[in-house]
Amino acid sequence: MEFTLVIAVVVIALAFDYTNGFHDAANAIATSVSTRALTPRVALAMAAACNFLGALAGTEVAETIGKGIISTPSGKHGLVIVIAALVGAITWNLITWYFGLPSSSTHALIGGLVGAGLASTSTVLWSGILDKVVIPMVLSPAVGFTGAFLLMVGILWLFRNSNPGKTTRGFRMAQSLSAAAMALGHGLQDAQKTMGVIFLALVTTGHAQQNEGVPLWVKIAAATAISLGTYSGGWRIMRTLGRRIIHLDPARGFASEAISAAVLYVMAIGLHAPVSTTHTITSAVMGAGATKRLSAVRWGVAKGIVTAWILTIPAAGVVAALVYGLVHLILE
Repeated sequence: MEFTLVIAVVVIALAFDYTNGFHDAANAIATSVSTRALTPRVALAMAAACNFLGALAGTEVAETIGKGIISTPSGKHGLVIVIAALVGAITWNLITWYFGLPSSSTHALIGGLVGAGLASTSTVLWSGILDKVVIPMVLSPAVGFTGAFLLMVGILWLFRNSNPGKTTRGFRMAQSLSAAAMALGHGLQDAQKTMGVIFLALVTTGHAQQNEGVPLWVKIAAATAISLGTYSGGWRIMRTLGRRIIHLDPARGFASEAISAAVLYVMAIGLHAPVSTTHTITSAVMGAGATKRLSAVRWGVAKGIVTAWILTIPAAGVVAALVYGLVHLILE
């Protein structure tokens, strides 16, 4: 029974990784597609490849997810908690995807872990959540908005006397690089979260040791799942991010992607913090767009997105707690 549950955790975790890919594909490519810097299929293929490479670039975030959120009991009970957390996260991903809201797969997963942990009376590591989740959750959108605003102001000043046509073409080309950087950062952040959950399940059942790090097969499986999900696309969310918040031009698209990618790299490699690529790029889009004029940003759409952000952790947590109660009754 225990080994069967381990397999179930791996399969469900990779399913979450796949939904993460198609849910968050828009993060990397929506701005490039909306400015016509890249065609949708070319953008998706590039994003999928960069997601795969980014997923193999480190394990710092995976280790934070695997041992920094909750302290799970060993054996079958621990696996039930992980399964409940994943189902909670997948459920919220599908709900927000259906309504086209760019919510955070990261926070859905963390909410699922916390909800299942509380329902099972496991130890929730609140200090770790504060340091590695709450503070970066607030910091990364703030930095994304401010950084993109300032970078765009600098771009407007530097190119104030340039030929508009040539400048637009130049930034369309530059967006190919910034979109690739963003996709690499997405893989570095989001695929590692799935690795962390699988690693948590393996450690819980004694199939891996914490001091040995994430096994190679887990890295490759997670990288493959998120890449396939990314290539399948996320058109509903792409429309929201690329068009409904503000109609971006190539320069503002470049500024948004460049700042977002920088934030993701610093948070993953420097601080080992699992931040939301969705929150970061959405805030950066708002920041770059605000340089036109504040009224150019559709703040009503932004308000709906922020509401989804606030609801993500508790909503995924409630679903995970309910799933834990159900599965616990059936299997234990």
